[in-house]
Amino acid sequence: MKCNGYITFHIACVYAEKNPERDVVIIDMCPQANCSTMLLGGGRGGENILQEVIALDTPKTVVGYITDVIIGEKRDNKDYLIKVHEKNSKLPSNVYLLSGDGNLELIAPLLSRRAETEPISEKDTPWKNIHLIIKNLTKESINNGRAITFFIDTNPSFSIYTQIAVIAGDFLLVPINADDSSIFAISGLFNLIYGSKKKHPVYDKYTFVTRVKDNKLDRPKIHLLLGNRFTQKKGAAHAFKALSNEATKKMYEEYLENKQWFRGDCSSQINSQDDFEHEFTVELRDFNSAGVVASNLGIPLSLMDKNIYEVYGEQIQVAKEQRDKCKETIETIVNRL
Repeated sequence: MKCNGYITFHIACVYAEKNPERDVVIIDMCPQANCSTMLLGGGRGGENILQEVIALDTPKTVVGYITDVIIGEKRDNKDYLIKVHEKNSKLPSNVYLLSGDGNLELIAPLLSRRAETEPISEKDTPWKNIHLIIKNLTKESINNGRAITFFIDTNPSFSIYTQIAVIAGDFLLVPINADDSSIFAISGLFNLIYGSKKKHPVYDKYTFVTRVKDNKLDRPKIHLLLGNRFTQKKGAAHAFKALSNEATKKMYEEYLENKQWFRGDCSSQINSQDDFEHEFTVELRDFNSAGVVASNLGIPLSLMDKNIYEVYGEQIQVAKEQRDKCKETIETIVNRL
């Protein structure tokens, strides 16, 4: 399941708590590695651990894994994964991490060049091989055959490592903000991943969509739209609701034209935008101080039970009401996965 860093951290932790019989593996495909830092303890401590795993001879990161696959020296998958509980005891013991790595940005041009290598035979498929590196990982066993759920954190740019992440996922969680840029980004998402309505006469053959079709690869389906102020109707938030309505309308129009790109297990028949909003959108509130504390200290929302936390020497107050609402938000999303 593909999503983004901060959301990935909280959803994966709650999912792991609710499913102790499964292993939960977070694959951080964002060079900023924010999700990895949070999972490893947050703040300076998490960053220090992250730099340690990046500096290993064989980094326990996405860069270490991808590199070894390409050069033919891939080892057991567990050699690349961090058992997160051993670094951050606040997290469940069934959480594993293939860490993010800033060097992912540096090797991106090399990955692109390898993907674009001219095939020497019909069986030689360099573009497909590069783009399936992480997808192949999600098909393999890690821990004595235990069931696994993967969460993949991605970068908003559509670079080659984002393409690799997109192909690796089965479903998309799509964050939407109440602003015009998110409304326009919806068209971009469909054009880049699923295909533009109008094909370019010259460049179409080079697009991600065409390459995916040529190589007969699957793409993930949209599972949920996560956004602020989907449900607020009145007062100062009315303007935000108008923007959220427009974003939902845009997605609903895409749904009507391309139902094959949305999950097909809808619990009820969708005949209107309201039906679509009920089925596919989830309110993702602003976490404010609770989010600051959780990120800096690597604490999942389920374990936030204090009113005061210290962050870089400052006392941060997190009201119980805010903590409870944030927990409820994440649990609602997890319950719909």
